[in-house]
Amino acid sequence: MTQKAATDGNREIAIVLDSGVVSAPSVQNPILNGSSEITGNFSLEEANDISSILEIGKLPAGTKIIQESLVGPSLGAENISTSMTALLGGFLLVLAFMIFYFGGAGIVSIVVLFLNVVFLLGTISSIGTVLTLPGIAGIVLTIGMAVDANVIIYERIREELREGKTLQVAIREGYRHSYSAIIDGNLTTLLTAIILAVFGLGPIKGFAVILIWGIVFTFFTAVLVSRLIFEWWVGKGNTITFWTEPTKNALANLNIDWMGKRKMFYGFSIAITVLGLISFFTRGFDLGVDFKGGYSYNVVFDKATDDEDIRQALAGPLGKTPTVKAVDTENTYNILTDYRVNDEGDKVQEEVTAKLHEGLGALAGGVSLAEFNNPDGKGTHIISTSKVGPTVADDLRNSAWKAIIFGMLGIFLYILLRFNKWQYSLGAVIATAHDALVVVSLFSLLYGILPFPMEIDQAFIAAILTIIGYSVNDTVIVYDRIRENVAKFPEMDTYSLINKSINTTMSRTLLTSLTTLFTVLILWIFGSGSIKGFAFALVIGIVVGTYSSIFIASPVMADLAKGNIKVANRTPISGNPGDDKKSFTHRKKENA
Repeated sequence: MTQKAATDGNREIAIVLDSGVVSAPSVQNPILNGSSEITGNFSLEEANDISSILEIGKLPAGTKIIQESLVGPSLGAENISTSMTALLGGFLLVLAFMIFYFGGAGIVSIVVLFLNVVFLLGTISSIGTVLTLPGIAGIVLTIGMAVDANVIIYERIREELREGKTLQVAIREGYRHSYSAIIDGNLTTLLTAIILAVFGLGPIKGFAVILIWGIVFTFFTAVLVSRLIFEWWVGKGNTITFWTEPTKNALANLNIDWMGKRKMFYGFSIAITVLGLISFFTRGFDLGVDFKGGYSYNVVFDKATDDEDIRQALAGPLGKTPTVKAVDTENTYNILTDYRVNDEGDKVQEEVTAKLHEGLGALAGGVSLAEFNNPDGKGTHIISTSKVGPTVADDLRNSAWKAIIFGMLGIFLYILLRFNKWQYSLGAVIATAHDALVVVSLFSLLYGILPFPMEIDQAFIAAILTIIGYSVNDTVIVYDRIRENVAKFPEMDTYSLINKSINTTMSRTLLTSLTTLFTVLILWIFGSGSIKGFAFALVIGIVVGTYSSIFIASPVMADLAKGNIKVANRTPISGNPGDDKKSFTHRKKENA
């Protein structure tokens, strides 16, 4: 066997594999013909190993671009501007609402929410995470969960205050009774995020990383920092309010028979799902280049143009009619083609672009190819380009399915561990699957009807995963209250107990949905291009997730359990080991 080396003697040659030195023979004689021999006291096995390692270096290792994107400066700046405007506007709306609803406590929530965002953005910057649309989804969900944790605590403190307890006692008891709900809600979402980080690719992995850090900082700021602020403030003899006059008793005395209406809503959900399935097999989806493979061009025209004219103009040069759809930006169209997507070579994409320019001809206003292919040019020109090879499209599609399936399985197992009954797990999984199916159904039913892109791409998958995390969080909060009420009211019938649990958590459910909706609605209203479809999925998901936590998760769980919803209290609601049995016994005596 041979190894190239330097010609000067008394030096060593490092043989490296995967950044590790596996052998370092010394040069004994001048190397004059470009090759050398390695000699030594080797066993046959060791000699074969070194020979194999040397042969590895002879294998050809070329590179091939299988996914490529180009976004013009003007389009990138527009997306950044609209996204930041939406996030900032939603953030300010959330802050204003928290002050209006919770009074002085709302100011504390602003402080901890601001710290949460600062910690999250600082971490994203320090670890070099790229902020994409899925990343924005992670920030949106983080803000929603941070507000959710505050709302859980504040609503519990309000309950304690209505029972006539002092401010200090109410704060202490409010935090103590909130720990279990917050831990369960955050851990289920964290579990989903970890699974996404393992199985996700590209932007989906970025979404998972942002969400993981967001959950960590949410728990730290909402539970620890906010409590320190309250104890410091009240400990100095000051007072603080947890309501304003208009909101003092809002949603405090609900007595609605949710379980009695469950069959009607079962029928409604089944009808939407059936319509979606029919649409799946008839209309299909508007698959983006991520999952379809091919070249995607966004072209802005300098005059009004019809999408049918673009299709006819390109059918000849590209060999078949491409997919053409209007983008909500004026006179801008997305053109998707699989022309020569399997061909290799440095010039292939240039040739595809040239065919695009040739086909558009007069529609392009007579601009040259160079002007047409300038993302920051004038007149008719390409503003963004994306290419995804079919292999990558398959990988992205498969990783998305794995992430969703293993995420659902993780949620099932965690809830089974916490509540010790499979009916709770299956109820939560059915509710989250229901939410995802409804959103997917609406995207199949409405694409081409609504005036903005509704592509099924990586951003859409991130939106679905955001919805799953949001929905599970809400469902677990209701489950946690059911578990608490089972111990507090052992003689109450099942449906009345579930109604009571939903009624007492309704304020938290609606407040969390409303505050998260503020951010997403503004993202939808002020966003442009693909951001609108992404934000629309989140809007529908939040509404449907709120609906399912009331009308699907708990009713399905109760029907599956045939009324036997008693669960083992493995983790003390108080958060203090050994306190539960005693505290529940005392509560039973008080209720008696």
